[in-house]
This record gives sequence, structure tokens and C-alpha cells, in this order.
Amino acid sequence: MHNKTIMADLLLLTVAAIWGWTFVTVKDALGGITPFYFNAIRFTVAALLFLPFTAKGPMGRDTWRAGLVIGLLLWGGYSLQTLGLVYTSAANAGFITGLSVVFVPVLVTIQQRQLPSWSTTTGVFCATAGLALLTVQPGFRLNPGDLLVFGCALSFAGHIFTVGRYSRHHPTLPLVAIQLMAVAAASWLAAGMTEPLPTGIKSDVAIAIAITAVLATALAFWVQNWAQRFTTPVRTAIIFSSEPVFAALFAYWLGGEYLGPRALLGGTMVLAGMLVAELGPAPNQKGGNIPAQGQ
Repeated sequence: MHNKTIMADLLLLTVAAIWGWTFVTVKDALGGITPFYFNAIRFTVAALLFLPFTAKGPMGRDTWRAGLVIGLLLWGGYSLQTLGLVYTSAANAGFITGLSVVFVPVLVTIQQRQLPSWSTTTGVFCATAGLALLTVQPGFRLNPGDLLVFGCALSFAGHIFTVGRYSRHHPTLPLVAIQLMAVAAASWLAAGMTEPLPTGIKSDVAIAIAITAVLATALAFWVQNWAQRFTTPVRTAIIFSSEPVFAALFAYWLGGEYLGPRALLGGTMVLAGMLVAELGPAPNQKGGNIPAQGQ
């Protein structure tokens, strides 16, 4: 396997670990601020961090178009997940969101008109089964909120797919900056229409915004957009399915939560799915992930 592919997959795994680590931080912060305003401020701060790197010259129309498409899919994922959580359980939302690991290969198959490799298919099924063990509890029931989260999974799958499609053809920093600006603008609009204006921001919320804006947003999406030049969208989806595993591990390590046999088996199956996918054939040009020239 190409060295850059290995490096890309390891960096994407690091992103999944960061998201897993900040899950508790975000959950606690939402006790002191509404979701849309939290995302609006978070993504605005993250977008501002990219201004020094994108002010050197004008960005092309094609880059703006690609960034807006990717950014709106990302905003759709965050928004539908937040709305769905009002009507469904965290367990349902966690599992249904994780189904993006299934939807990405479907999108790739439609684009390429070719079935994925045996290793990819096995990795997807293994990771999905692991997600079910991690998140689905006895008494699992579908409800109207699950339909919203289902849309969230489709949006996140579309985000991974379009990043894989466009990242090779556009400079990484401007492409990420446009995505973040799109999410911030849409979040401000949605917040102004649906949520009361915050009267103040407490210190713990400000710390959560700073951590998520820098690490879980600016850094994470820059890494994703760069790394997907050298790996496939399907591999990315399988690697990102490890986010609940990291969330459980950090909850155990930092929060003292109990990890039972079911969670340990589920995490093992997700990691096994990633390993099987990694042992498969390297990304090829037909998969749309050959490195682009330049930054």
C-alpha cells in the first residue's frame, strides 16, 4: 500500500479519535447554549482561523461551488442530527448516524457502476454490526425522529463522498474555508429563525467552543480534506465508524463509565472492519482518489 495512503488513513483515525474525545464536551456545552447558536459560533471561529491562509489570492468559481456543496451537506448532517435528537434516543441516533458507513459505498457503487471489493464489503458489514452492538440497546424502537437522523446519515455520507470527489481538484485550505463558512452562515440563519438569542456565554461553553472550533472543526476538516486525496471515501467512512469506539473509551477513561462485554465486542468488530478494509487493494484512479498535484 502507498505510504501516503497509510498516512492518510492514520490521520483520519486521529480525526475520529478527536471527535470521540470531544463528544462529551459538546454534550455538556449544549446544556448552556442552543444547538444552532453553538454550531454557528463554533464554525465561525473555525472559518476565521483559515482567513490568513486564504487571503493570498482570489478563489476560483469552481472552488466556491465545490466548497458550498460540501459545506451544505455538512450543515445538513449536523442540523438533522440535532433535530432528530429531540424526538429519538441517543442510542437510536448513534446507530442510524453510523449507517453512513453503508451509504458511502452505495454512492460510490452508483458513481462507478462497479461493486466494491470483498475486503471493503466485509469491512462495511463488520463495522456496521459493531456499531449496532455499541449503540442499539434492548427495546430499540423506530420513531419519527429516526427519519430525521436517517437524513443526517445520508448527509454525512454525501459529505464524505463529495470531499473524495472534489478534494483532488481544488486547493485544500480554500476548499475547507468555504465549507466552514457555509456551515456557519446556514447555522446563523437557522438559529435566528428558530432559537432565542443567547444572553451570555458561560466559561465552560466558551471553552467547549474553543476546543471544538480549533481541534474538532478547523483541524479535523482540514485533515479530512487533505487525507481524502490519498484514500477512498469508503475507507474514510469505515475509519470514521470508530468514532463511537473512541467516545466509549474516553467516557470510560475520563468519565469513569462502565464498558461491558457488549461494548467491548462492538468496538472490536468496528476495529476489525477497519483492519479488513485496510488489507484490501489500495485506492485506484477509478475510485477518484489519486493524489492531486499541488496544495
